[in-house]
Amino acid sequence: MEVKVINISGKETGAKVQLPESVFGVTPSDHAIYLDVKQYLANQRQGTHKSKQRNEIAGSTRKLYKQKGTGGARAGSIKSPLFNGGGRVFGPQPRDYSFKLNKKLKSLARKSALSYKAQDNNVVVLEDFNFDNIKTKNYINLVNALNLAGEKTLLVLPAQNNNIYLSSRNIQKAKVITADQLNTYDVLNAGKLLLTANSLKTLEEAFAK
Repeated sequence: MEVKVINISGKETGAKVQLPESVFGVTPSDHAIYLDVKQYLANQRQGTHKSKQRNEIAGSTRKLYKQKGTGGARAGSIKSPLFNGGGRVFGPQPRDYSFKLNKKLKSLARKSALSYKAQDNNVVVLEDFNFDNIKTKNYINLVNALNLAGEKTLLVLPAQNNNIYLSSRNIQKAKVITADQLNTYDVLNAGKLLLTANSLKTLEEAFAK
């Protein structure tokens, strides 16, 4: 699939690049995408939730009232889950939500997500660029030049660039990552995928391994 390269002013440069079929032209696997996104979201969870069981509640162990003759239900402890302030039955405990996926499956999921973006013509290739300074306005001008204002965008850079990253950080619907940080969730969550010429080469090399 051939894509025109445009500059940060939104104008065509006259150059064209070929999106590699091995990355952007695979038959998408929805189940692989599901598993990879599930793992990504699971890894975001801290798993620090915790409630106290009856043995962890601070309180007296004295029997509340005599066993028989009150006309009410028998009760032995103020820490019983039946009472307000008592322990919780089967409450949440700290746990690790992460789980393992095979490398080949994760690779297939990412290729599938990129292929969906290519099929829907939602891949934009920019010529390599840099900002002279860190200003949010620089990134807003870029988004406006590409007619993507108000749309979720994911810009993939070949390597860390603080001028571009910090310029985008205050824009709610813009995200900037490096090629080695690419994940299925971010690709699918974005409306448009923005790649630079070098990041395209980096991705092709990474998936070829």
